[in-house]
Amino acid sequence: MSLLLLINQNIYQKGGGKKSFHFMIKNSFIPVISQKKKKKKTPGSVEFQVFNFTNKIRRLTSHFELHPKDYLSQRGLRIILGKRQRLLSYLSKKNKIRYKNLINRLGIRDSQIR
Repeated sequence: MSLLLLINQNIYQKGGGKKSFHFMIKNSFIPVISQKKKKKKTPGSVEFQVFNFTNKIRRLTSHFELHPKDYLSQRGLRIILGKRQRLLSYLSKKNKIRYKNLINRLGIRDSQIR
């Protein structure tokens, strides 16, 4: 889904020591996974919001592989997970077919909590 490029750069210091830096470069926009064009595909739609939250979640989980002690980002991840869960719960109550199509396209598990 998301293009993520990690660059490991080693810099040699005066005293003979070696210091390494990790840089992370990502795409600023990832197009929506949509085979059909719909007239009502707006940034405010539930599908679009869930798609954006899923991209943020995947980006943050890959970030935690390099930075396991980034606790503020972990808090942000939990907030995003809650927002996505509430949107998916809303969509499952309103329209089961759209809900099933969305979770199949994004590859997320069906929620046990309703």
